[in-house]
Amino acid sequence: MRALRSSAVTVVAAAAALTVVTGCAEKSDSGDSDAIRVTASDDKCEVSKTSFPAGHVQINVQNKGSKVTEVYVYAADDRIVTERENIGPGTKAEITATVKKPGDYEIACKPGMKGDGIRQKVTVTAGDGKEKKTDPALDKAVAEYRKYAQQQADETIPLAQKFVDAVKKGDLDEAKKAYAPSRLGWERTEPVAESFGDIDPKVDVREDGLEKGQKWTGWHKLEKSLWDDKKITDEDKALADRLMKDLVDWQKRVGKAEITATSMANGAKELLDEVATGKVTGEEERYSHTDLDDFQANVEGAEKSYELLKPVASKNDAALVKELDKQFADLKKLLGDYRDGDSFKAYDTVGKDDRKKLSDAVNALGEPLSKLAGAVAK
Repeated sequence: MRALRSSAVTVVAAAAALTVVTGCAEKSDSGDSDAIRVTASDDKCEVSKTSFPAGHVQINVQNKGSKVTEVYVYAADDRIVTERENIGPGTKAEITATVKKPGDYEIACKPGMKGDGIRQKVTVTAGDGKEKKTDPALDKAVAEYRKYAQQQADETIPLAQKFVDAVKKGDLDEAKKAYAPSRLGWERTEPVAESFGDIDPKVDVREDGLEKGQKWTGWHKLEKSLWDDKKITDEDKALADRLMKDLVDWQKRVGKAEITATSMANGAKELLDEVATGKVTGEEERYSHTDLDDFQANVEGAEKSYELLKPVASKNDAALVKELDKQFADLKKLLGDYRDGDSFKAYDTVGKDDRKKLSDAVNALGEPLSKLAGAVAK
């Protein structure tokens, strides 16, 4: 949701089609006979059922392969309706969903987390027609988060324009100064980045995250030119215009994006997982070393999701809320140690031990955060 996504098309299905809650555990031996069992290996994706009724659906995944895998559910138009990433060899995961819309879908396993995956066709048949009433408190949380996301997009546009203008003028120093600030609004909304459609792979993909045949566009292509190549080409100037166009498109999409309470919660958890497995290593901003700016914005966006969902979560699981309050506070305090004026230290000056501390703090937050979606969906 996010720069580490392996799919070039990462769109969450309409809320009318699917509301999801995801979670995982090393041991996941559910006794639910209605569960769909997905057995993944390096060359197979076996599904225990190819037809099931709309309504409550549980997918139990077991990775018997030697590679880390992902499991996706795709709608007929190839929209991603739910996903679970980073399922390690020999581990299991659970995905709980409420599928409201009958139709043709596909379940895909992606060994190595690359490509289109090994796909199995499944059919969702008509359910009993009974729809669960939505919680007004959760509806309010979603509405407030949409306002937040729109504000972030609106504030990004002039900052991105400043960056783009500097690139187009060929002003290397000015472009470098404007780079990190231009990204903060996007990074804050990454918990729901999938709801913005194909914007993510257009503006935030890294070179090693490109799919076959995908042209490299967006911030990180320009980052490489500015810091690694140390020059701005005519192609870069054209790419800057393309970035601006894509960001304006994103700004317009926020109001139409399908955002749900569970996508807010799950997205926050997935983003923190991504921070722990990739961003803390310095892979995200490998040329500019502005990783801590991204990191701070990611935490702010995840915390915003949590704070809006907190009133409901506190009623259902007060102990979880207490733990999340503590872990968010601890992580923010730790990040404060790396501040340098209004920004942060360059990440290449952060040593191995300090990176380990950051990773541990993110993981400590990620574990209880994985339970948030379940708490608000009770």
